[in-house]
Amino acid sequence: MNLKRLAIPVLVAGALAVGFQLSSTLLDQSRDNHSLMVSGNIEAHESVVSFKSVQSRIVELPFDEGQWVRKGTLLARLEDSDYRQNVKVAEAALSQIEQQLAVATANADAATKMVLNDEADRAQKTIDFKRYQRLWDNGVVSAEQRDLAETAFKQSSAALMRDRALLVAARKNIGAARAAVRNATENLKLAGIVLGYTVLTAPFDGVIIARQAELGEVMIPSAPVVTLADLDHIWMRAYIGETDLGRIRWGQSAVLRTDTYPGKSYPGRISFIASQAEFTPKSVETHKERVTLVYRIKIDADNPNHELKPGMPVDATIDLTPSQAPTQPQSNGGIGQRD
Repeated sequence: MNLKRLAIPVLVAGALAVGFQLSSTLLDQSRDNHSLMVSGNIEAHESVVSFKSVQSRIVELPFDEGQWVRKGTLLARLEDSDYRQNVKVAEAALSQIEQQLAVATANADAATKMVLNDEADRAQKTIDFKRYQRLWDNGVVSAEQRDLAETAFKQSSAALMRDRALLVAARKNIGAARAAVRNATENLKLAGIVLGYTVLTAPFDGVIIARQAELGEVMIPSAPVVTLADLDHIWMRAYIGETDLGRIRWGQSAVLRTDTYPGKSYPGRISFIASQAEFTPKSVETHKERVTLVYRIKIDADNPNHELKPGMPVDATIDLTPSQAPTQPQSNGGIGQRD
């Protein structure tokens, strides 16, 4: 009788334990259906900054690795005496061409006045010749006087044709001089642009994560000087298995967390899903996990306080609720977005 009484509580406790375990399993499955946990590392958008189209010696290099710089801040400066001299040469050439344009304009003005004078002279010579022609027809003047009037008319006409040709040439000289001025102006602008290339500034706010040059080093075009990382907008690199590929979409929201700042979360969204599978990164030690095919994803996140640093391990919870799915249809199941 005592054994029966003792067995009843034991059975009840066992049933409760089984029920609790079953409910916990169902709850975990429910949670798994609404979220996906992935782990990875923080990476930053990096830019290798270098000098463009100039070669000279670095004379100023005020920053070192780990320092924060604002957009437009001077990162490095090259010796620029040669390039400044090129600007002066271009300025002198422009001044010379402008003077040639002024001379051509003055010549065209003079030629215009000469044509006006020739036109007036020919008009008078035309009247004189017609008068002497009538007088000669009436026998009032001699043939010599009539011939002199005709010669004067022809000389005046020839002078007018000559000066009109000179006016056309003068106007063409003005056009050529103006074209030369434009060319010299563009050369001066180009010299100024090349001079500007001797100064290297930060293209955006960021932190210098690597400095590849030293003060006094002769730099060639496109040789890296510093590598700048944008910590305002970082992203997380993570990998998911093929079975989870159909559960995520481009643009889905996610929440990033790190052990460095417990209790803090950073909202983000999926910005890239690889279209091709790859082997698990070699940093995974076991061979079994290393040969597993996975898909790389990127999760963008804002980092206004710069708490998340490149290389920092983080966990991300991807929200799988239907309301978070993109409203626009995605091609290829949402994969294949460019990195």
